[in-house]
Amino acid sequence: MLILLPPSETKTPRTRGNTLDLDRLALPELTPARDKLIDVLAEVSARPDALDVLGVGASLAADVARNRQLRTAPAQLVSALYTGVLYDALDLPTLDSAAPRRARRWIVVQSALFGALRLADKVPPYRLSMGTNLPGVGPLASYWRAELAAPMTELAGNGVVVDCRSSTYAAAWTPTGPTAKRWVRIHVPGATHNAKHTRGLVARHLAVAGASPRTPAALRDVVGEGFEVELHEPRRAGTPWELSVTA
Repeated sequence: MLILLPPSETKTPRTRGNTLDLDRLALPELTPARDKLIDVLAEVSARPDALDVLGVGASLAADVARNRQLRTAPAQLVSALYTGVLYDALDLPTLDSAAPRRARRWIVVQSALFGALRLADKVPPYRLSMGTNLPGVGPLASYWRAELAAPMTELAGNGVVVDCRSSTYAAAWTPTGPTAKRWVRIHVPGATHNAKHTRGLVARHLAVAGASPRTPAALRDVVGEGFEVELHEPRRAGTPWELSVTA
């Protein structure tokens, strides 16, 4: 099973510790693409129009300035880096028994700067959205699409792909071929805030439950142990199943 999460805009920095080591991140085949983006982002973040290019307001100027020290800033565990509604609901620090190990094995965070990250990876805080059209690189979803196709498909294996990403981040990798037949997007009726919260709860539930479903129907049954669920077939070939979840 592969559980896909979006990152969050808010991140928790460290004040000390080792710096970024690209060679120690999961999916080492992404190292050249990551290395290039770090340099480009540092250059863009030093420009007078950096806030406009990155699509952020003046209140986030300090975050953008940190983009210039990505190679020298202390690196944080991904499991502790991202904060916000979804990650509060996931609540990784309170998982016990075998659940943390399952979370590390199954969860992948889609990242605009690093492509894809495991919870045990260590990276510095950064400010960059997948929806950015970065000078010298272009739209980041397009940049990552070719890079992620093979490694993400390999990660998915023969299990279900549980997609909790926003549409912006989902554009960076779309399951194809046999993997697409096991692709299930988690849909939450209602407001965006509630959707993020519920998706975090679903990811937590799967880590605690411990089952590794191989079909959309099996996923429905596992998630249905803790939520009201309804499974909808793909509207056309190559699109995901949809699991509507109400907490």
